[in-house]
Amino acid sequence: MKVGFVNIFGKPNAGKSTLLNAFLGEKLAIVSPKVQTTRHRIKGILSEPGYQVIFSDTPGIIEPKYKLHERMMQAVKSALEDADLALLLVDVNDNLEESDGIFSSLRLKVPAVLVINKIDSATSARLEEVKAYFTGKAYVKDMVAVSALNKHGLDELLQKVLSYLPEGEPFFDEENLTDLPTRFFVGELIREQVYQLYQDEIPYHTAVLVQEFKEKSTLIKIQADIIVQRDTQKGIILGERGKMIKELGTRARKEIEKFLGQKVFLELFVKVRPKWRDNDLHLKEYGYNG
Repeated sequence: MKVGFVNIFGKPNAGKSTLLNAFLGEKLAIVSPKVQTTRHRIKGILSEPGYQVIFSDTPGIIEPKYKLHERMMQAVKSALEDADLALLLVDVNDNLEESDGIFSSLRLKVPAVLVINKIDSATSARLEEVKAYFTGKAYVKDMVAVSALNKHGLDELLQKVLSYLPEGEPFFDEENLTDLPTRFFVGELIREQVYQLYQDEIPYHTAVLVQEFKEKSTLIKIQADIIVQRDTQKGIILGERGKMIKELGTRARKEIEKFLGQKVFLELFVKVRPKWRDNDLHLKEYGYNG
């Protein structure tokens, strides 16, 4: 059977997480319109008769400003090292020179398929312009146009992916969707709601740490800390008379229940950890190991 690691790279907001979720038919990677939503490398395992593809969603490629960013870029580096095939994702409406600069700097050692995403939001003339721009680039072995959000072009892309993968034995049991623990996804679903509910810099200053995950007879009890850098940010997360954190908890609980298929009791606390994004101990505690 065809087996291999297919890792997705691109600028922030190119649609990498949406593409991973579309392939798996499950929401593994959180999504928001804000950049830098993805902070970890998230593997999703697609097992079907005849093939097993291990996709990796990676953080959007940026210039690091904090140790947190450095850990995110280490996740990208590790994904470069174990890929059998790279998918280079570009938003059809994006700055092509910037994407070209990023892809050229990756120093790929494996074949790469350029995936032009969000084609539902562009004219056919713009799509042809993007195709022409990347045609002949040294790092592009193949090219496919898709809309990850609407799942257009995914079958063609999957066939291209399979054509590049080696034959071998599967790495994971066929019922496995990911190699990450449930706790990780619970924390991500809470963090997704922070991105959805709060404006400006708040999401970028926030981490989530799941402290308790207990399966009881009728429900799952979850307790999590929302980490911020300053007292003023804690006040914003809480909102007037706790209104905002109550809304956050309600939304997050519903998403977690959908994900787990079980009733959930969710308790949230807000904790201030000054400059946690530049603190090695805090970063390790919150799961940012690069």
